Amino acid sequence: MKTPSLRIATYNLQKCVGMDLRRNPRRSLEVLEDTGALICVLQEADKRLPPRPAALPHDMVTAEKWQILQFGAPGGSIGWHGNAMLMRPGAIHVVETDQIDLPGFEPRGAIRADLDTPIGPLRVIGVHLGLVPRSRRQQCAALRRMLERLPPRPTIIAGDFNEWGSGADLNAELAPLRFLPCPPSYPAIRPIAALDRFWISADLSAGPVRPHLAQPARIASDHLPVTVELTAQQR
Repeated sequence: MKTPSLRIATYNLQKCVGMDLRRNPRRSLEVLEDTGALICVLQEADKRLPPRPAALPHDMVTAEKWQILQFGAPGGSIGWHGNAMLMRPGAIHVVETDQIDLPGFEPRGAIRADLDTPIGPLRVIGVHLGLVPRSRRQQCAALRRMLERLPPRPTIIAGDFNEWGSGADLNAELAPLRFLPCPPSYPAIRPIAALDRFWISADLSAGPVRPHLAQPARIASDHLPVTVELTAQQR
């Protein structure tokens, strides 16, 4: 019998503004569809200024058969601090969602969803870390402390870590989660930096992390989406 797997994507939408400087949310949704992911963790899904209206309109998202996970009060935004999460309804069920304030020089936040999935219970955390190295370390330490307070659950942290180096400092802060080697995903037109990354807990296995290279991904944002196939560790 084939082991169940689950594909997750992380994608910085850049507010749906592409390398051609055109805002085109339908094109962004086409990229998400092409990844084949059942769960998509998004960054810069809202416009920057309050009340942070959605760059990816609700009606357009739901028309494409995505479910928007709710973080915080309903309104113009589809997420929290620009972080959002979409999933294909049916095979996945939401147990709990939460928004997370993160420390640092800039206002940053993260989102958490506890889910029941085809591979079993899963905790998905979406992040967009700060530009300052010290802030990124503080934010990862805050995430680790949050996880230590929660009941154990297989966990993946996905997002734009804004980390141009090896990620060793962040790895130390997020232990015992482990960093998955990730390919360059930024800038989309000629990737040189692995800014978009995944960390997973020891009770998960993962296939190779892959960038989604097919058009219109190379023009829809300044980041490429990256995907990973997860399976539960056999006991």
